[in-house]
Amino acid sequence: MSVTEILNAVRKLGETEKNEFLAGLGEIDFHDAWDRQIDADIKAGRFDRLAEEALADHRSGKTRPFPGDEK
Repeated sequence: MSVTEILNAVRKLGETEKNEFLAGLGEIDFHDAWDRQIDADIKAGRFDRLAEEALADHRSGKTRPFPGDEK
């Protein structure tokens, strides 16, 4: 079923059914989608260049410790 089909079906629901649907959505963990996307981006190497730039900056002394991490 496509997202469009789901939305069209929800539009046809009565108020009680829409409330039940919304309550059910509240039980779904959508936050893991962000984690899955980050994992996929890491595996695809999309952060490699940024990581190398950050490490190079650190090695060349262009960074400073986070507050509280000073030694």
